[in-house]
Amino acid sequence: MTESNPQTAGQIRLTGEDEMVSFAGRMSSILTGGGLVFLEGTLGAGKTTLSRGLIQALGHTGPVKSPTYTLVEEYDLPDGRVCHFDLYRLGDPEELEYMGIREYLTDGTLCLIEWPERGRGVLPEADLAIHIDDVCEARILNWQAETDKGAQWSRQLQQLVKEWQE
Repeated sequence: MTESNPQTAGQIRLTGEDEMVSFAGRMSSILTGGGLVFLEGTLGAGKTTLSRGLIQALGHTGPVKSPTYTLVEEYDLPDGRVCHFDLYRLGDPEELEYMGIREYLTDGTLCLIEWPERGRGVLPEADLAIHIDDVCEARILNWQAETDKGAQWSRQLQQLVKEWQE
C-alpha cells in the first residue's frame, strides 16, 4: 500500500453527463497496462457513466450497460481487455470465488468494479479507488492510490486535471 501523500490522491468537479464521459475518455489513456479500479458512490452517482466513457474511449463501439444482473461484462478491445463489474446485487463475497474472480484479475486486464465493498474479504487491494459524490448537477471525483501503479496513475490524473481546467 502506498503512503498517503499529495501525489497519491486527487479530485475534480465535473458538471453533467457529457463532462463525466469526456473526462473518462481522457482517463482512458492513463489507465493502461491493466489494473484494478474501485468505483464507489451512491446509486446514480455516475459509476456506470464513468465506466461507459472509459470503455468507449478504449474502442468499444456498442452500448455499455450496467452489469447489475450479470455481475460482469467483458470487453475485448484493441488495446486489451476490460472487465466491468457491478457487485450491487452480490449476496455474499464468496460468490466471487464461485464465478472465478481471480481469472478476471490477470495481468493486462483493466477491471472496473462498482460497489467493491460488497466483495470485501475476497477482492484484492485496488490500484486506484475512485469515489464519486453527487452534488446537485455536479459530480466530484475523489481518488486515492493504493498501490505503486495507482500512485503513477494518480500523478497522471492530477496532470490531466490541470490540463482540463485550463
